[in-house]
Amino acid sequence: MNGLEITVLLGTAVLLGTVLAPRLRIALPLLLVVFGLALGFLPELREVELPPETVLLLFLPVMLFWESLTTSLWAIKRDLRGIVIMSTLLVVASAFGVAGIAYALGMPWEAALVLGAAIAPPDATAAAALGRTLPRRQFMVLKAESLTNDGTALVVYAVAVGLATGGHYTTLDVTGLVLLSYLGGLATGAAVAGLAYLVMRQLHDAMTINIALLLVPFTAYLAAELVGASGVLAVVVAGLIVSYTSARISTAASRRLTESAWPLGSYLLNGALFVLIGLEVQTVAHELDATELVRLSGLAVAVWIALIVIRFVFPQLAVLVIRLLDRRPSQRARRMSYRSRVVGAVAGFRGAISLAIALSVPVTLDDGSGFPAREDIVFVTACVILLTLLVQGPLLPAVVRWADLPEDHAAETERRLAEREITEVAVAALSDLADEHGVSDEVRDRLAGDYQEHLALVQAKESAGGGDPDDDLLEAMLERRGDTGPVGAEALALDAETPMTVQVDEYSPLARNEEYTRLRIAMLDRKREALLRLRQSGTIDDSVARDIQTRLDIEELRLTGIDPID
Repeated sequence: MNGLEITVLLGTAVLLGTVLAPRLRIALPLLLVVFGLALGFLPELREVELPPETVLLLFLPVMLFWESLTTSLWAIKRDLRGIVIMSTLLVVASAFGVAGIAYALGMPWEAALVLGAAIAPPDATAAAALGRTLPRRQFMVLKAESLTNDGTALVVYAVAVGLATGGHYTTLDVTGLVLLSYLGGLATGAAVAGLAYLVMRQLHDAMTINIALLLVPFTAYLAAELVGASGVLAVVVAGLIVSYTSARISTAASRRLTESAWPLGSYLLNGALFVLIGLEVQTVAHELDATELVRLSGLAVAVWIALIVIRFVFPQLAVLVIRLLDRRPSQRARRMSYRSRVVGAVAGFRGAISLAIALSVPVTLDDGSGFPAREDIVFVTACVILLTLLVQGPLLPAVVRWADLPEDHAAETERRLAEREITEVAVAALSDLADEHGVSDEVRDRLAGDYQEHLALVQAKESAGGGDPDDDLLEAMLERRGDTGPVGAEALALDAETPMTVQVDEYSPLARNEEYTRLRIAMLDRKREALLRLRQSGTIDDSVARDIQTRLDIEELRLTGIDPID
């Protein structure tokens, strides 16, 4: 079966899954994995091989870059200690815990350690797809942990493969590998992001900005791999930095194009990958006899349970150690309840990076003999991925409801605060902006009335706790400009009854409209500046700032009539 036929089948599976998942009330990744299992019954498809380079070089950079673009840097800084512990020590504990169980059940130690390295790190894309029911803070911590833990897993994998091929490692050697993986990945990602900043600030066309943006993850991954660092971490760091600086180097049109094209590309790649995971399980299963199938299935269940237990126990042990080192009262606010730890344990999904590591295991050793238990590693890894998706995926919403965690209203509170703050800044700057742009008093007074009404609406909805004031403002303003028929005509009639400094007859409607648009865009720029200050100070989360900026961008494009792809 050629590549085009496979592409059509994958695309069809993703399309059917997208249509059927909401109707069947099943999470899309779960349905796509089932489709992959079903496709595996076709002998022609079982012959399809998924090269690990395809996952590592094509799928992961795009998906991880988009996830990092939509991850809160402020949330990472706030919970940095916990994220670092979970993405390093927990991965090591999981890898060796799994290796111990696999070794006890008959797998050679080197192969068992490779298996542990493969299934130790939770997957970022799986977490993003299935973890939406979590409270915002816990979801962001899980996502950040999943984005940064691959470097640790790859170091453990490199050591395990080295031991299997006759290598020897000292503690100093392993420490050097860890430092190179993390520090090299951080430095490479930051350097590529800095270069992207210098290039993109010179570009003003939406299409060229996004072409440059597309090169960032692949460049970061390639550069990191060339120096022996973690390509995954380099992509994540580059994405976080680009996301933080994008407001200064992008335009409303380019951001709208990014927010349209990148989610689609990531969605398709992610969906195709879940189908391929199901297909890979079928492919490997058909190569085993019945006895081996039963034995390895039991091993997969055992290590899967071990991963959940380790993920539940480890945070409590880490807290006990931290209590001995950190006696500050603020430490109490960081502690997780028993039910929160249960939720965190169930939320540890495995996905693309685990499959890529397992498929990357060498077929032969240096002496020409086969790598010990390679087929066992691939099968058990695929089964564990399947178990986390098909069992933990549907279970997580029920566990979240059982945990009865406090409702997280922080995002909505921050959004209302930001709406009020940026509107007040824009109102305060209105007169100066009108003078700066040579806008007539009539247009200035009209816009002042719009904004005063909007500010009152924002304050009222902030007190009432609902609504979307930005959308209300845009619709109200378009109505007042007469763009919506009778409502706009009535609004303009009210304007005609309102005393103005300049008589309406002195200016044509076209001139007034041009002045109105120019002043409105200038005020949107002031809003963005105020929004950026709130984001940089940590008053609001990055995700809240992105949501508000998106609405401001939509408003600007509707006012100017610019098409992002022109």
